[in-house]
Amino acid sequence: MQAKIERTQTGIRIEKRLLKVLKATAEHLDMSLGDLIEGIVLHSFENKPPFSEETIEKIAQLKSVYDLDWSASDSHKFKETET
Repeated sequence: MQAKIERTQTGIRIEKRLLKVLKATAEHLDMSLGDLIEGIVLHSFENKPPFSEETIEKIAQLKSVYDLDWSASDSHKFKETET
C-alpha cells in the first residue's frame, strides 16, 4: 500500500557545498532531492541509519570532490557569513 501524501514547496537555505553533496547523492541513488531529504529525516526520527555502507562510501567520495569536511558535530557551530 502506498501512502497518500501532500507535498509543499519550501524555501530552505542550506550551505552550498552540503547541497551539492546532497544533490549528487540523490542522483547516485536515482531519486529526487526531496525524496532523499524525506528519507533522511524519517530515518533520523526513528534513530535509524538512512544509508547503506556502499552509499556512505560514495558520500565520502562526494564530500571530497566538493571540499565538504564537516561532521555531525560541526552542525551546531555554523555561522553564516554576511554578504
